[in-house]
Amino acid sequence: MYEIIIFVVVGLLAGILSGFLGIGGGIIIIPALVYICGFTQLKAQGTSLAVLLPPVGIMAFLEYYKHGNVNLKAGLIIAASLIIGSAIASKFAQDIPPNILQKAFAIFLIIISIKMLVSNK
Repeated sequence: MYEIIIFVVVGLLAGILSGFLGIGGGIIIIPALVYICGFTQLKAQGTSLAVLLPPVGIMAFLEYYKHGNVNLKAGLIIAASLIIGSAIASKFAQDIPPNILQKAFAIFLIIISIKMLVSNK
């Protein structure tokens, strides 16, 4: 039961942050599954992908779309490319040790964070 409550809280937090900031999967779900639920990095990444398939943006997307804040052409092209890229990368990720994936994920977040902090955009 405790595990279900944790999953609900993680999902709600990811959903709220996704709706507000467009974040959730990588930044909220994966660290929560690793550090709170004890998942390996690979299991957390795979679970996050399963979570994101149907709901990630259905409601948020519709709200953004209603307000004219969606570029459908860009979204469709990126989605098609994402399918190809994720299929290729997920095959390679299975052979990388989880601790290396975790460190790569952390470095990526640090780089993005620094870029956002110093950017004037």
